[in-house]
Amino acid sequence: MNRQLAPGKKIYFASDFHLGAPTHQDSLNRERRIIAWLESIRHDAEIIFLVGDLFDFWFEYKQVVPKGFVRFLGKLGELSDAGMEIVVFLGNRDMWMSDYFEKELNVKTIRRPRSYEFNGKKFYIGHGDGLGKGDYGYKFLQVIFEGKLPRFLFNRIMHPNLGMMLGNLWSKHSWRKKREPEKYLGDDREFLVGYSKQVEAKEHHDYYIFGHRHTKVDIKLSPTARYINLGDWIFYDSYAVFDGNDVVLKSMKPDAE
Repeated sequence: MNRQLAPGKKIYFASDFHLGAPTHQDSLNRERRIIAWLESIRHDAEIIFLVGDLFDFWFEYKQVVPKGFVRFLGKLGELSDAGMEIVVFLGNRDMWMSDYFEKELNVKTIRRPRSYEFNGKKFYIGHGDGLGKGDYGYKFLQVIFEGKLPRFLFNRIMHPNLGMMLGNLWSKHSWRKKREPEKYLGDDREFLVGYSKQVEAKEHHDYYIFGHRHTKVDIKLSPTARYINLGDWIFYDSYAVFDGNDVVLKSMKPDAE
């Protein structure tokens, strides 16, 4: 289906907010910047794609969700109630979302990459974890973590206080490595570039849009296909926008353009 945007409307993409880390104050400051960005685009946004790792750790119990993030969640609810379409792709840090976003915020959640067509342009969108060649250790853990049994056991055995404590400890441990922006490894070494080329060889898409790698890049895969990684809101405050004709990668920080 080729969906046409309404006149003057745009599609926005952002990823890797990692709310909750590395400290409460850092997260709160980032949350306020994200809300300011959402407010700044509400006048012309028809669809907002949030492409994974919105939280540094998220787990939904049957009757309990993580504490905090009320400003961000409230803004999503406000925009959704106003008729804006919001789609969330689950990342490796928030893969254990269940139905809270869909029931409470009317925000659709998707785990696997998906193709879309807008104004005659084809998009391939996903968070990016577990795709392409390599990183077989993570892929093994991914299969386990995404299984119904581990989620059931975590839900039933772990008291929410203990479950969130363990999840946040794991989160903080991984943040010890994040002192500077991720470096782009080159077209031949970036696994998402390789994966996008594999998909392109089977079916043409004009744009491949991913998060996960925390690199802010826009490169050509071919004369008619581009790979865009959305960066993050830790170092770049970056996002992409489709105006009906083309996609532009931008940043809320002037020095990160």
